[in-house]
Amino acid sequence: MTTVPEVVVLDHGSGNVRSVVRALEAADAHVQLTADREAALAADGLVVPGVGAYAATMDQVLAVGGDRIVERRLAGGLPVLGICVGLQIMFAAGTEHGVRSKGLDQWPGEVTRLEAEIVPHMGWNTVESPEGSVLFDGVAEERFYFVHSYAARSWELDSIGPLTPPLVTWAEHGGDRFVAAVENGALTATQFHPEKSGAAGARLLRNWLAALPRRGAGDEGTAP
Repeated sequence: MTTVPEVVVLDHGSGNVRSVVRALEAADAHVQLTADREAALAADGLVVPGVGAYAATMDQVLAVGGDRIVERRLAGGLPVLGICVGLQIMFAAGTEHGVRSKGLDQWPGEVTRLEAEIVPHMGWNTVESPEGSVLFDGVAEERFYFVHSYAARSWELDSIGPLTPPLVTWAEHGGDRFVAAVENGALTATQFHPEKSGAAGARLLRNWLAALPRRGAGDEGTAP
């Protein structure tokens, strides 16, 4: 059983993913930047980054079969971390410039433009993390780095039966409250960039990595 977490950063053409790779390596993970299905399914954790437009990111993810990889991992309870637009595409849809695009539909709801005087929201911001958060352990009072014009500005997923309810972290910009992070079983995501958030972001990534179940060499990591 390996003690170093094996992580794949999904290589779907998103810009600046090298900073994500470096941040994870600095947090003591073994990291591959690839869109290879077998590697993505076998990893302890999968990171789905994203910058820029919602529709463009979705097109890129679909082009490398990322939708099927994410679906397969989550169906097996295997951890996935979305970052920035990688969080946004986990919702059912996103609307930019009057055009509505379908997302991965892991969560109900729509990503829309922030309603603040100054957009984009760019810079450091505090967050409101819920009690019991694993992701924000030790950094609940810290600031994180955001760069975005769109966000999920409501949360619509209800708790189902005995399942652990999602933990939703919020932030505010210009009086507009939006989803800053979600911890929902195997699916975790942040609207901010942990890889650009200094020591707080590094601690948050270590928290995520520490919670990954380590998979033995004999575990099944691929689908037929």
